[in-house]
Amino acid sequence: MALSPDFLYLLAQKLWWFLVVLGVLVAFHELGHFLAARAVGVKVLKFSIGFGPKLLGRRVGETEYVLSVIPLGGYVKLFGEDGSEAIDPHERQRSFAHQSIPKKMLIVGAGPGFNFLLSYVIFTVWLATGSPLFVPSFSDLLPTVQAISPGSPADRAGLHVGDRIVTVNGQDIATQNDLYAIVAQSRGEPLTIEVIRSGKTMTFRVTPEARTFPNEPEPVYVLGIEEPPPVVTGVMPDSPAEVAGLEVGDRIVEIEGRPIHTWVEMTEIVRGNPGRPLRFVVQRHGERRAVTVTPAPTTVTVDGQSQTIGRIGIMGPGRSAVQSESPFWAPWDGLKATWAWCELTVVGVYKMFTGEISSKNIGGPIMIASVSGEAAEQGLSNVLFLIAILSINLGILNLLPIPILDGGHLVFFAYEAIARRPLGERQREVAQQIGLALLISIMLYAFWNDFMRLLE
Repeated sequence: MALSPDFLYLLAQKLWWFLVVLGVLVAFHELGHFLAARAVGVKVLKFSIGFGPKLLGRRVGETEYVLSVIPLGGYVKLFGEDGSEAIDPHERQRSFAHQSIPKKMLIVGAGPGFNFLLSYVIFTVWLATGSPLFVPSFSDLLPTVQAISPGSPADRAGLHVGDRIVTVNGQDIATQNDLYAIVAQSRGEPLTIEVIRSGKTMTFRVTPEARTFPNEPEPVYVLGIEEPPPVVTGVMPDSPAEVAGLEVGDRIVEIEGRPIHTWVEMTEIVRGNPGRPLRFVVQRHGERRAVTVTPAPTTVTVDGQSQTIGRIGIMGPGRSAVQSESPFWAPWDGLKATWAWCELTVVGVYKMFTGEISSKNIGGPIMIASVSGEAAEQGLSNVLFLIAILSINLGILNLLPIPILDGGHLVFFAYEAIARRPLGERQREVAQQIGLALLISIMLYAFWNDFMRLLE
């Protein structure tokens, strides 16, 4: 079967952006090892992007810089890296094996460290421009029912706020996006949804309903749980909400006696009552409290016409973001954003090992290529954001205590520091073989997941 020019162009585009993204990640990781080694006086023999046969290479000083055939990683070859090598006494101080344990740990840890540094730099520059940066918590991504629209399919079927959706039609659900994608593709066919409620597994049959939206040629299928809950996640300074005493964490349950289930229900009432005092009932720390909030009249333009709406100055869930008040605060906010994404990644890896989320979320080169191509279609800023997120993932992956990864080497050095002697050569060989087998298994599983995604 002949491949169309459009398909070949799309394939080439995704391959190109895959190489760009992966090349930046690998180069920065290995640059960390390289600079740390040079800083402590260790000779660097080779700096390679990629594995296998050499494509391009050039020697500058005592280091050979190489671009290799297989673009799935890279390495820095250090002088005296193999402790069994015979080293000239005059060059012992430049041998990796003869460095102190802190220096060895610095060289090994600098690779993942530079991955985190790359993410931090991207986030800081992003925030310095004044743009908001998406920084979710793990709870933002979990497929937990946070709000239910009254009379919706989910409401009629008996789903409750707090239900954790685990499967839809037998397919594992790890994130909200997984759930929404299946619902959107359902074409209105009934779905069998399995949830965990108060530690018990329950099954429901829910039929998505079609909704039409302006400028959308096709109907959108929903369950009625897609809207965010009416929970306050931010209060603007000197706003009507702050004056009234609303606080972060308040869940709005009533306005003027009308029950409130979703953020949209709340905003419709607020927008429609500028300048009119409204009696809010909020749930705070398990107790209900009443506050009076007067929406500030605000003039906006809708479809070319001016109209006055009410606003109270609060932010809601579902769009967790960090935004710097000025470029001066960007370095601090960039640090907070980097920490939050690291925390999210670590929690995700832990939950994958414990089985709380499906290991089917592990992706390999095909998924990275696909995501890179999609990010490139949306602009350079999205490519940079993708690089930052993947760089954090790469840094954390390399810190896992698996022999052959940086984290495994750090464990060896920690053992050497405690036991006052290095791990035996035979023990290291066995550990490296186990680590290699484990790493290959993870890679093969990632390739398999990629292949199965192509068939979906």
